[in-house]
Amino acid sequence: MKSVVFPACAVLCALALLYRLRDLRRQRNDPTVRALLLAFFCKGISFTLSTPSVSEAVDARLGVADLGALGIHLLGGVASSAAFLAAIVYWVYPPETARRHAAVRLLVAAVCAVAMLTLWAAAGTGAQQRSAHYLLQNAHRPLVAAYLLLYVGAFGAGMIEIIRLCRRYGRVAGRQWLRRGLYCTAIGASACLVYCLNRLLSLVAVQCGLDPLEWELLTPVANGTGILFLVAGLTMPSWGPTVSEWRRLVRNYVTYQRLHPLWRDLYAAVPDIALNPHHAGRLARFLPGDISYRLYRRVIEIQDGLLALRRYTDPAVAADTRQPAEEASPSGDRPYAMAQARSLASALRAKRDDRPPVPTPAALGPEAAKGGGYTEEVAWLVHLARAYTAVRSTERETR
Repeated sequence: MKSVVFPACAVLCALALLYRLRDLRRQRNDPTVRALLLAFFCKGISFTLSTPSVSEAVDARLGVADLGALGIHLLGGVASSAAFLAAIVYWVYPPETARRHAAVRLLVAAVCAVAMLTLWAAAGTGAQQRSAHYLLQNAHRPLVAAYLLLYVGAFGAGMIEIIRLCRRYGRVAGRQWLRRGLYCTAIGASACLVYCLNRLLSLVAVQCGLDPLEWELLTPVANGTGILFLVAGLTMPSWGPTVSEWRRLVRNYVTYQRLHPLWRDLYAAVPDIALNPHHAGRLARFLPGDISYRLYRRVIEIQDGLLALRRYTDPAVAADTRQPAEEASPSGDRPYAMAQARSLASALRAKRDDRPPVPTPAALGPEAAKGGGYTEEVAWLVHLARAYTAVRSTERETR
């Protein structure tokens, strides 16, 4: 399990590192960017060393038993958690306050790292054979137990502080994607905290004669889940707005296509509604160019077409179609849209057959959207277009 999960986590950290490196040119003096680069670098090296074959090769190459384990704990636990915390501190505090908080946390991490290095060196004196599971196989030794407590304490305290800050400031974050990133980061830190608790429990389990290796599967699961959410959350404020923009463009494109059947029949009846007639072709429908502008123009052209067809709307036909709809649902948009669609189909037939305009035409248009903005108007026209397509299909079936 570790041979699969940990290399994948290392690749994920490398991708996050490369992604944030592109911001370094524009934000060279931004401490958040530098902290995230350091955090992803340390975490990536830690996951690389956590791969059993890699840590074994490092120990054999350098001739120092359990050196890979020390690198995993210092880089992946102490250094990376301090760097992650520093980045979040700069997100949620003003620069001066953030600088002070970050300096304190980095100093504490440095002290813990020196103490861990000292305990590791003292515990490993005279050791000739490396341990496949350094903490679990040596937890009965006092120095290693102290080393484990210091490692879990530094790592877990960092995760607890990250959770606290993310939950506290996520509620008041002004930017949507920053808020989402903070909450996602809190989830990742919670998963890492599960790993810390598991390591702490292993110390108790060894003293009770239990074998912590029996539930060691929790280690790759917790670490893999944690880094996934941490990477997503800490990069989300950067790529999130791009996702929103693409989602908006896709939504506009879908709406543009849904309005096409209604616009097509209106354009056939009243060609003057089109500002650019060459955009009426099949290719222009599927490759509209600036979709936001084209949707805006489509809405205006449909409104112009509905206005032009008002004089062909027979009040008797409008009443006959509106009354059943109101009886079915006095306040619903869908029945009213069906009534408007039938009135529109009747007006289009009258225009196509060159009938004279009626003396007192009925209102034809998105009355349900009155008082609303552009979004409400577009939503109503989508209802009308869907109802109009259904009416046309019914008419074709009854011919």
